[in-house]
Amino acid sequence: MKKIDKDRLILGFAGPALALVVAFVLTSVVLLASGLSPVEPYQLMAEQVEFTDVQVNILNQSGIYYLAALAVAIGFRMNLFNIGVDGQYRLAVMLAAVVGASVELPGPLHVALIVLVAMLVGALWAGIAGLLKTTRGVSEVVSTIMLNAIATSLIAWLILPANLGVQPKGSNDLTTGEIAESGWVPGLELEGGTIYGFTFVAFALGLVYWFVLNRTRFGFDLRATGASESAAQASGVNAKRMVMTAMLISGAVAGLAGMPMLLGQTHTYSLSFPVGVGFTAITIALLGRNSPIGIFFAAVLISFLEKTAEGLGLAGYPKEISIIMQGLIVIAVVVSYELVRQYGLRRQQQKVGEELAAQARKNREEVAA
Repeated sequence: MKKIDKDRLILGFAGPALALVVAFVLTSVVLLASGLSPVEPYQLMAEQVEFTDVQVNILNQSGIYYLAALAVAIGFRMNLFNIGVDGQYRLAVMLAAVVGASVELPGPLHVALIVLVAMLVGALWAGIAGLLKTTRGVSEVVSTIMLNAIATSLIAWLILPANLGVQPKGSNDLTTGEIAESGWVPGLELEGGTIYGFTFVAFALGLVYWFVLNRTRFGFDLRATGASESAAQASGVNAKRMVMTAMLISGAVAGLAGMPMLLGQTHTYSLSFPVGVGFTAITIALLGRNSPIGIFFAAVLISFLEKTAEGLGLAGYPKEISIIMQGLIVIAVVVSYELVRQYGLRRQQQKVGEELAAQARKNREEVAA
């Protein structure tokens, strides 16, 4: 391996490692300031991992976050900030659940229909932001934030019994009706619970993400447009089309984020379905540096912090420690990546200077000879 490759590898790990160290240190400072032990909470959280049910919960949550973070990462690679993943995911899973509960088909076809509906709804909802950006120049940050709010209100209206929702007898909850068993995806049964079958699909999509971005012409055009839109246009790439395509793909992947839980556990959508997944995915994508492997470990880390926080409450510590740590990780990621970037630039400039100096010495020696 060449030295420059080693440097890149080191810098690639330096950002996340530095971010985690800073986040843990700052969290310890917060604990000390609150009069609590700065070490025991970490020990309690680590002890929770010994239980099989906690391991299963962490893995299942990681699959959900992994899909949502991939959706965010696709936008990041295109230099697009898709903040609307949360709205895209919730609207997609809600309408997919409605369609899934209204039909009965042979197993594979039933599942395929539900997944297809989720992808189409997510893509169409993200496509609105893409269309506004390419035709009117509206920032995707503004449009996706507004679309999140619209999606929340639209779901609340659609799930009313007078529209698409169902109210189970003896319950105040509203659902979309239960999907027939032919539309379920079987999971891996373990002693502590069941790993969602779609969780494995989620991780497999990481390989697809890597292959498309790094081994196809489309992936090259996407990365090139994200790096420099004007340069991509000069080389024949339709930048507006790439923006629209990236938003559609990002939305389609976001629509899949609810599939592990819908097809593996709840088999219906209700107002108790998880919210905020898309915003957590932004943290995960940043921490994983848009790499499928990095995103995987970041998703596991965030899931670990969330699922082990229950043990903190039983020991008398506030469960919000997990939330504080996640917030500090976001801040630490931004700061550490900037420090690593500046260090990388200095190293690159130093290498160029050394190479130029070596070439100059070689030229002088040749002239003297």
